[in-house]
Amino acid sequence: MGKIIILGSSAAIPSDGADNTHLVILSKKHTILVDTASNPILSLGKAGVDPNRVSDLILTHFHPDHVSGLPLFMITMWLTGRKDSLDIYGLVDTLGRARKMLDLFNISEWVDMFPIEYHPSKHGEFNTLFSDDEMNTIGAEVKHLIPTMGLRFEFRSSGKVITYTCDSEPCDAVEKLAKGADILLHESAGYSKGHSSAFQAGEDAAQAGARSLYLIHYPAGTDEQRMIHDVKDSFSGEVVIARDQMTIEIE
Repeated sequence: MGKIIILGSSAAIPSDGADNTHLVILSKKHTILVDTASNPILSLGKAGVDPNRVSDLILTHFHPDHVSGLPLFMITMWLTGRKDSLDIYGLVDTLGRARKMLDLFNISEWVDMFPIEYHPSKHGEFNTLFSDDEMNTIGAEVKHLIPTMGLRFEFRSSGKVITYTCDSEPCDAVEKLAKGADILLHESAGYSKGHSSAFQAGEDAAQAGARSLYLIHYPAGTDEQRMIHDVKDSFSGEVVIARDQMTIEIE
């Protein structure tokens, strides 16, 4: 049992009511924040999630619309007295850049700073980020403009599989991550290098045998009905437009 809350659904340029894409996965043992767009403290608060409850942070890649809120996230937890260790996952390149960003704020000198454990993943490989009796979390490098990680969450008790492509054009890694997924969260920024259109998202969902497709990371002001129409040309399953503060139950 668990749920996903879409904290932000927009592509690189946010708008009022559509923050940059980031999300949180809630289960009995884990509260997993995926990316730190904008100010995740505010979006988590709207969702009723205490930032200090976050057990795991996954940074998919080092573009500003995905990591710009990282220093704010860290300092808020520090100022509110967090003591628990935070596990941070990402590709080697991503975590290296994230650490340099935090070093600019002298995070190592903050008094009584909570412990941070960095878990770098190898490039070009499928990596188990963490695994326990509740879930198995897998990351794999997808095809974007810079090193980027897509994600697969396998819930053991229910057998449910959730996949998030992150920013990527169609590629083998996306299809493997999404294979048999119950919910595929697929970017739909549009047809361009390193990104996917709604039609391509539908193709990926069909090829992977996904049951439902949630379009996310789409430009503000996009014609949603047109996106759904484009998906239906390639995918016959359920199609949903992701929106900020949308909750997806995992049963």
